Amino acid sequence: MENQDILILKKKVKSLTINLYLITTATICFFLFSFISTKNETFNEITAKKLTIVESNGQPRLVLANSQNSPANLMHGKTYGLKEGGRPGLIFLNDELTECGGLVFTGRKDPKTGEYFASGHFSFDQYDQNQVLYLQYLDDNGSKKTGLYVDDWHKNPDFAEFRKKYKEAEKIPDEIEREKRLEEMRFPKNSEPAFANRVFIGKDVNKDAVLNLSDTKGNVRLQMKVDSLGKAQILFLDDKGKITAKFPQQ
Repeated sequence: MENQDILILKKKVKSLTINLYLITTATICFFLFSFISTKNETFNEITAKKLTIVESNGQPRLVLANSQNSPANLMHGKTYGLKEGGRPGLIFLNDELTECGGLVFTGRKDPKTGEYFASGHFSFDQYDQNQVLYLQYLDDNGSKKTGLYVDDWHKNPDFAEFRKKYKEAEKIPDEIEREKRLEEMRFPKNSEPAFANRVFIGKDVNKDAVLNLSDTKGNVRLQMKVDSLGKAQILFLDDKGKITAKFPQQ
């Protein structure tokens, strides 16, 4: 009788083990299929510190993050320059996992001095270079400049390498040697300038509404403006900034 009870008990244990296994397997499958479901979900509200939009292969294409979780600069998947954090907003990444633009913003007041700084920046970058088209708002405690910019950037070296060498040049102790080296990098001989602002349309720190058209070295050659007093002018300038003609003449 005792052996029969043991046999019955073993059968019950085996049955419970099988049932537990089936339940566990079903639960795991449920959660797995829940995560890989292709069904579109609708949410009334999502609260997150960081959202990364990826391609089907998992490659990031768009990062939306707060200040602490904003990504570092990437060029061909490798970091350079800025560290993670400090850029709340959107960062765009191209097919090669290189940062190619974004939308970032800030605004803060110094509690001790009461002075403030605010900015907004929406940009698109040249391939393997820095920004060439951007909308920007800067307000340094009331000194404001807002507008649309179109820039030139050279083709070589790429921005990561150029930035590294530029930062090294900025650390040269001797001021004359430092400025000479930086000038050589900005305007290399027998080559195009490293970068130059070619078009600006907006409002400057003098509260003038301005359209600036510049040459390949960034020198303003044609300016249309309406100043803060309502006076309208068209100015023609040489590469030294000297006015060569204007309308109206007076």
